[in-house]
Amino acid sequence: MDLQLNGKLALVSGSTAGIGYAIAHTLAQEGASVIVNGRTQAAVDEAVDRIRAETQGTVHGYAADLSHAEAAEQAVRRHPGINILVNNLGIFEAKAFEDIPDADWQRFFDVNVLSGVRLARLVLPEMKKANWGRIIFISSESAVQIPAEMIHYGMTKTAQLAVSRGLAESVAGTGITVNSVLPGPTKSRGVGDFVEDIARSSNKTFQQVEAEFFDHVRPTSLIKRFGTPQEVASLVAYVASPLASATTGAALRVDGGVVKSAF
Repeated sequence: MDLQLNGKLALVSGSTAGIGYAIAHTLAQEGASVIVNGRTQAAVDEAVDRIRAETQGTVHGYAADLSHAEAAEQAVRRHPGINILVNNLGIFEAKAFEDIPDADWQRFFDVNVLSGVRLARLVLPEMKKANWGRIIFISSESAVQIPAEMIHYGMTKTAQLAVSRGLAESVAGTGITVNSVLPGPTKSRGVGDFVEDIARSSNKTFQQVEAEFFDHVRPTSLIKRFGTPQEVASLVAYVASPLASATTGAALRVDGGVVKSAF
């Protein structure tokens, strides 16, 4: 299927590894010009080189922490005409509620929510002039099933749903769509490393730890395994395309059936 992404310029925040990298790679493969973003120049350069080599696409790099206002503003100045914004930048950690200080609540909100709000605000004027654009927030199944072990993270994922729906309402009747994508447990770099550490420390295989996780921590999963970054990226690429023009204001799940609801 031709996703008709030739000539589109996409910014994917936090895209040097994991889900963000898979999204950037897939968009480049489909013909979009892609801006890869990460906090360090070395990581950005490596990701850009890999995507260029594997897709022969047009790939730019922007090394900066996009949770900071000045970095976001510079990114948009440096790359005018962004048609597709994928707000993937995010952090997570497991911590008991009573051990989460005010500073952590603020930090999680700034990185996971405000970074996307700010970038959307910056790119929206040009999208409105062109009467076309795609803004996608990478949320999580944790937005609707708040994990007790990281409530602060779940809060930010729920907030993304609110921002996404409200922003979609604000551009009603235009060629701009705004959506959230909700991955389930996904074998991104951080999750993979975490599971590997558990496996080593408990003298088990990755597969054994994975099976135990879905037996006890996410028992509602229907696929009974971690999703892959590519499975998330495939949905995002479609939502970013002109073919998805009737999909807006939606919270689209690629969660392996973890959320136990038909709606």
